[in-house]
Amino acid sequence: MSTWHIGAITVTRVEEQFGNPNYPPEQYFTGFEREVLERHRHWLAPNHYAPETDRLVTSVHSWLIRTPRHTILLDCCGGNHKHRPWLPRFHQQDRPFLSRLREAGAAPEDIDMVLCTHLHEDHSGWNTHLKDGRWVPTFPNAKYLFSKKENDYWDPAQHPGDEHPVRNVVYRDSVLPVIESGQATLLEGAHAIDDSMLIEPASGHTPGHVLLKMSQGGERAVFSGDIMHHVLQVYAPHWNSRFCELPQEARATRKRVLEHCAEQGALLFPAHFGAPFVAAISVSASGFEARFVEAG
Repeated sequence: MSTWHIGAITVTRVEEQFGNPNYPPEQYFTGFEREVLERHRHWLAPNHYAPETDRLVTSVHSWLIRTPRHTILLDCCGGNHKHRPWLPRFHQQDRPFLSRLREAGAAPEDIDMVLCTHLHEDHSGWNTHLKDGRWVPTFPNAKYLFSKKENDYWDPAQHPGDEHPVRNVVYRDSVLPVIESGQATLLEGAHAIDDSMLIEPASGHTPGHVLLKMSQGGERAVFSGDIMHHVLQVYAPHWNSRFCELPQEARATRKRVLEHCAEQGALLFPAHFGAPFVAAISVSASGFEARFVEAG
């Protein structure tokens, strides 16, 4: 179990899955340039790229954030037993995520806040679990924070006659039960959790995507969700993933986050980078650069 420290705050990575080679890069990125990958090929394998199959390697994990006041779970991976035939990696999973959460020091009952950066299936799945044949909130004592703009985009009741089958399935099994339980808080604009943590809008990957900025004891961090999917996007921030819904906004948001991390010395905590998962960002004559930061 890997834990980083931002001042007095601890951040522990809770893994759902890692290491399964994903898409070929040409299929994953729009605007992909092979020469960028080749320039960094010597260090990408095996944690970020599988050269034998020419496929990217990505992680799926949550961040467990513990402060003197809060126990927060940021992003909720794919979840178990979810019907996701359009994404086989997440279809009918049966993984020991909750056991790993306990190993990290928190039972589901201990989580007092869940923050979803957005509502894609690999960030909202563990919001709920099956109990007696029904989807119910996994974290019974938690307040769930969703962007209102994101929720409205996903909620089929907001779009009568405009069916989006994939979004509707995900919303009904992983978001609606939280809304109906009264545990959801829908955020508009920026929202301070406390003096050390600020949620900000970061649209592009989805219309209502948000990020979390952290500042404590003179140290800083940004939890970026899917603003970036792979470390190569640090070196090529103009590449979008195939899943980015607002391409121009996605590029602008990515550049802004990288600039913030470089200027403020904020560590980048992404949702899908391979090991060792967390990066410090700097600027050189050729653009942005990443230096991975080990836990401890």
